[in-house]
Amino acid sequence: MADTTIGLAGNPNCGKTTLFNELTGSNGYVGNWPGVTVEKKQATWRANRSVTFVDLPGIYSLSPYTPEEVVSRDYLVDERPDAVINLVDVTNLERNLYLTTQLLEAGRPMVVGLNMCDLLKERGDVVDVKKLSSALGVPVVEVSALRGTNLDELVRKAVSAGEAGSVPAGAKCFSPEVEDALHQIAQIISGSCDASLVRWYSVKVFERDAESIKRLHLSSAQLNQAEKIIGAVEKSRDDDAESIVTSDRYDWIATVMDACVKRAPKTLTLSEKIDRVVTNRVLGLPIFVVVMFFVYYVAVSTVGTWGTDWANDGVFGDGWLWNPSDQAAYEAATEEYDAGYYGDKIDGFMAAAEADGIDTADVSAAVETLAEDPEDADAQAVVTDFVAEAQAAGVVATDVPMHDGDGNFLDANEEVVTRIDANGDPVLADGQELAVIDTVTAADFEEAVAAQESAPALDDYGSFVPSIPSVIEGWLSAAGASEFVSALVLDGIVAGVGAVLGFIPQMLVLFVMLCFLEDCGYMSRVAFVMDRVFRRFGLSGKSFIPMLISSGCGVPGVMATKTIENEKDRRMTAMLTTMIPCGAKTPIIALVMGVLIGGSDAWWVAPMFYFLGLAAIIVSALMLKKTKMFAGDPAPFVMELPNYHFPTLKSWWLHVWERISAYLKKATTIIFAASVVVWFLLEFGFAGWEGGNGAFGFLSLMEGAPEYYTDYSLLAIVGNAIAWIFAPLGADSWQAAAASINALIAKENLVSTFGVIYGIGDATENSVTMWSGFAGMFTDAAGVLHVGAMCAFVAFNMLDAPCFAAIGTIRRQMDSPKWFWFAIGYQCVFAWCVGLIINQLWELFALGNFGLWTVVAFVLLAGMIFQIVRPMPKQEQEGDKILTQLA
Repeated sequence: MADTTIGLAGNPNCGKTTLFNELTGSNGYVGNWPGVTVEKKQATWRANRSVTFVDLPGIYSLSPYTPEEVVSRDYLVDERPDAVINLVDVTNLERNLYLTTQLLEAGRPMVVGLNMCDLLKERGDVVDVKKLSSALGVPVVEVSALRGTNLDELVRKAVSAGEAGSVPAGAKCFSPEVEDALHQIAQIISGSCDASLVRWYSVKVFERDAESIKRLHLSSAQLNQAEKIIGAVEKSRDDDAESIVTSDRYDWIATVMDACVKRAPKTLTLSEKIDRVVTNRVLGLPIFVVVMFFVYYVAVSTVGTWGTDWANDGVFGDGWLWNPSDQAAYEAATEEYDAGYYGDKIDGFMAAAEADGIDTADVSAAVETLAEDPEDADAQAVVTDFVAEAQAAGVVATDVPMHDGDGNFLDANEEVVTRIDANGDPVLADGQELAVIDTVTAADFEEAVAAQESAPALDDYGSFVPSIPSVIEGWLSAAGASEFVSALVLDGIVAGVGAVLGFIPQMLVLFVMLCFLEDCGYMSRVAFVMDRVFRRFGLSGKSFIPMLISSGCGVPGVMATKTIENEKDRRMTAMLTTMIPCGAKTPIIALVMGVLIGGSDAWWVAPMFYFLGLAAIIVSALMLKKTKMFAGDPAPFVMELPNYHFPTLKSWWLHVWERISAYLKKATTIIFAASVVVWFLLEFGFAGWEGGNGAFGFLSLMEGAPEYYTDYSLLAIVGNAIAWIFAPLGADSWQAAAASINALIAKENLVSTFGVIYGIGDATENSVTMWSGFAGMFTDAAGVLHVGAMCAFVAFNMLDAPCFAAIGTIRRQMDSPKWFWFAIGYQCVFAWCVGLIINQLWELFALGNFGLWTVVAFVLLAGMIFQIVRPMPKQEQEGDKILTQLA
């Protein structure tokens, strides 16, 4: 059998994608149709690889109003598939047949598949398939894409129709007057198009479809002749041509329904009963809030977080234990070891010895060596000599402070001390007492060193699985890789990509739940409920779904905008949806919470930033809608509300995998490259320190490199070059600029960048030391913490361009360099303006400072308010798609 190409066409939510996945396994090509952002899917039939299916976008008609409609009709008319399968939702037969009547005119062999016949039988309705086939003039097959019923028969009939070349004549669905007019127009255009498309173009000329008429290259005389024919019908019917065609189609469909469908007595279906509750004007929104709370509680606070912690701490951290009993034993041993506070005893005793004049320069290194290799003779000798000297001097450490796992001071109630001074010493509140070890003797020190040598280690257990970085490090070591290559691979590539891949478990849980809600039919109802709210801000209810998904991760959120038919709404949603704080931004929020209120227990800080993101979206939407690029009312809300059903596991998983795989592709391409670039900027620079020769090179390996060698890196140079941009926001240091640049790889990198730059090591967003270092960047010489500057800096990083993965997804969705750069530029400029306003208003009202940038802030604020309240501008006409007359 020769190769056969079959187009799959149908209304949204008719089960077409389920059919495509069932026939092909969805192991095909996924791209975009030329010139638009509409996704194109094609794959071969699993039963016969010579048959290729092209999944056309879900559309309601072939009128030229949306990109989906345009690419579908262009494919049918220009690329001419061998056959078309029109999948029809038989439970909404009347509405679906409108598209069928247009497809019959497209001049391709066609078969109609009546999907969801099982649901129709549950209603008690009956469709006479033979009568319907006779009325349409093409084969009709009852199928169930969900259960895989009769799918092979449907395809075989389509292949046979394609091989026979049996083109349907097109349903005679118009009144005699219109049919006569179409016959006359067909005679006028017969030499201007293929014979199989004469019916198609006759209808399009009658409708005055501008794009179709342009393709025919008709002369002025032909246009005048056709216009007279159309005008006569319009005068007789007292209506415009396009409305006449629409009315006649539905009149004909009504007669077909009467002849072919026997309806059972009308009763409420289960879906309709559920919809009375979940789409209720009063109950709909609260129910949705409860459902989403449950989804995010599972995905972000429990199961998803457990998975992400496992990925970050195990797969990309220190390794993990697959046996639960081993894990429990390790945790118990670790808890017992931590209760000994051996690290505090070692540090406290060494500090006391140093205070008594004993040299401890080599002791720290020796203790660290013994922790790794207890048999190291040199390290043992250093520690033994130190202990003997300390005993001889009578060294005893007293009141040694106790710390938690993050290095934070603890009080007597084992709570974290949330304030430290400039010297790193704890600042206690009234009545608060520091938790201390009363005395540490030389014997205690020796015991602590010995205990540290036997500290619990994951690899002591049989079910230990090493982490990816440790495995790669072993390979590099075995291969004799240089320090430069090892640092590039481990610190640049693995650390950068791993930081992003660590969120996959959380995303997987989130998508499993969201895709279930989407596939079972609930998300369509949510968009309907939210449309009433979003329309007030110039957006469709369909914009809400991407924003909701973006609260987990911006990548799938931006991808979800493809369901928005209106091009302006789709572009605006893709621009704004990443302003919602995603999971990767929570460490930034926790960092600010630590500085402002000394920990992450205050419930109001996190919601404050979520409301900031939501407010930014609303303000931006209102402003952008007043520009000529986005002017106009949101597209009318038209969305199929499918019957509730349990999705097949295969279709459900393919939907989840589609989202996850797109994220993985970005992580292995864009993030991979960006990680290397940022690592190179951070590790390479000029030896400009005291005693340095000014040479360019790999800083950490250069002779005499100081501990804070990153001050001389290329990233520092770049940061200093652009620090002036952040100065009006109150953050004019290169460290602030560098952290913002690194945050483009992954937003949580902002926290880790501060740890590297300030030499805090592995301190997390929950570390008081990290809070103190971050606050110090916004503290002036007089010791005043500029809260406005700190909040402005964080607001900028929450609202500006997202991570590289999301940026790459925006580029794909925009499918236009101009629109892509406009989106990124708007996000950065808007974020900067918001940061400027926050900082300058705080400086004015809290500290009484007034200057030039205060004036600029008020001007920008006034400009935003004016743009929001000013009247809607007149829309520019990009060219009528339906002409008022032909000539």
